[in-house]
Amino acid sequence: MHILLMGPPGAGKGTQAAELVKAFAIPHISTGDMFRAAIKEGTALGREAKGYMDQGKLVPDSVTIGIVRERLAKDDCKKGFILDGFPRTVEQADALDGILKELGLKLTRVLNINVPAADLIERATGRRICKQCGATYHVKFNPPKKEGICDACGGELFQRADDTAETMKNRLSVYEASTKPLIDYYEKAGIYTEVDGRQAIDKVTADLISTLKG
Repeated sequence: MHILLMGPPGAGKGTQAAELVKAFAIPHISTGDMFRAAIKEGTALGREAKGYMDQGKLVPDSVTIGIVRERLAKDDCKKGFILDGFPRTVEQADALDGILKELGLKLTRVLNINVPAADLIERATGRRICKQCGATYHVKFNPPKKEGICDACGGELFQRADDTAETMKNRLSVYEASTKPLIDYYEKAGIYTEVDGRQAIDKVTADLISTLKG
């Protein structure tokens, strides 16, 4: 089961990936984790990526693709994986096809957790985090018992600087512009499925699993 998981910022990809890992016993591979592992292992590509990151530069595609190739060639990916955060462009999607072909694999399904922008903005702007223990709340969907105070430790709740409507709108417009060509790419390949991310978390999970088992 070789899965590509897509979804805009705030759609709940991390939560759903954890459920899919439990359901199918395959690794969840995010771009960030891949970079951190390559840097920690001190691979040639990891050192190269670190050089760009230390200078605050974007890691070029050639390095990113190399790191993805190294990660997908590892033994734990033989029976499957959940890929998250790569590819981000059609060029990267072509490169991923090439990597999988080399490894004798192919994508089983591309799953997109779709949530309208207005809902994502409401989710982000209502989020509150405890300064002490990091517990997360939402003023509408998961409010603390006492406003501004963490139920778990009594710490003060705060709103992250990037959890504003303006920041979210910018992030979503960037995501949408880069993702539309990818959706077209995988629709043409006949492996694309969209799941309604506005549903309850367990219902989204059930839809994802039934799509993969179907």
